[in-house]
Amino acid sequence: MQLTAVYLEVPEGYVAFVEELPGANTQGDTLEEARENLQEAVAMVLEANRELAEKSLAGRTVTKEPFVAAGL
Repeated sequence: MQLTAVYLEVPEGYVAFVEELPGANTQGDTLEEARENLQEAVAMVLEANRELAEKSLAGRTVTKEPFVAAGL
């Protein structure tokens, strides 16, 4: 799976987000800083989503397995 990072130059530096992952957005003074911050933002969004899913599934019988989004 490949995602799309978008970097928008603004007077304060750069705003960055991932098109396919709502909530994964950040900013930075430089393009490099925005790239680094976006890596962290993506990790935080994925972790938060994982925690929310675990809470909603607590006490339920579920099957979990690795998932690879092929062909995207």
